Amino acid sequence: MPTQEITFTGTSLEQLVGSLDLPDKEPEGYALMAHCFTGGRNHPATKRVSRALCERGLAVLRFDFTGFGDSGGEFAESTFSSNVADIALAADWLRAEHGAPALLVGHSLGGAAVIAAAGRIPEVRAVATIGAPDDPGHVAHLFESVIPEVEREGSAEVVLGGQRVVVGRDFVEDIRSVDIDEAARTLGRPLLIMHSPQDEIVELSNAEGIYRAARHPKSFISLDGANHLLTGARDARRAAQLIAAWADPYLPDFTPEVD
Repeated sequence: MPTQEITFTGTSLEQLVGSLDLPDKEPEGYALMAHCFTGGRNHPATKRVSRALCERGLAVLRFDFTGFGDSGGEFAESTFSSNVADIALAADWLRAEHGAPALLVGHSLGGAAVIAAAGRIPEVRAVATIGAPDDPGHVAHLFESVIPEVEREGSAEVVLGGQRVVVGRDFVEDIRSVDIDEAARTLGRPLLIMHSPQDEIVELSNAEGIYRAARHPKSFISLDGANHLLTGARDARRAAQLIAAWADPYLPDFTPEVD
């Protein structure tokens, strides 16, 4: 399936880079996927989920948040809120160039971000999350060893997901102030929450929190046996297939070809 490399201007006025995965025929609709914390648009799980959704007939845009992958800017100068705003800007690009996204998918912190961003994108019909925290401040434990330095110096370097990133004070303060439960409560769209009981980074209780906060229609699917990053190809593909099947009633009409 073809992929189109694109750029758009982010919240910080830096150029953000994305990949638009296209089905082999005219797209039946458009989706937008937010990658996991430090993962990037080319993280294996992000690519696999995107490609599997393409097989359903959707075109899927995945992009690098500020300071990751090929996107400009510094992660230390970004915040959770700026990531949410960049999702809305990515949707603006899709709307202007192709068609607005009907489906938002987010992995890990990207899952929390798509819940928060959905209200800014009126065309969104459904939202799906994978391993999302109900309290974005939860991710602070990943770099808690440098929090004193961040608070004292304004930033600190830490190794996350195998890469070195600089965490800034604004990022730490911002994630501590976000209320994803409230965003889920006021989402106003069907919500699918996917989480593994074996998630070693974001505990299953986070999925329970989001589910309790959200209003129907809402669904929960256990990704039993998967790890947080969906490093197993089968786990990522399974997640995508489940998302596609769940979202089908809410997306543009799609009739599979029958021999």
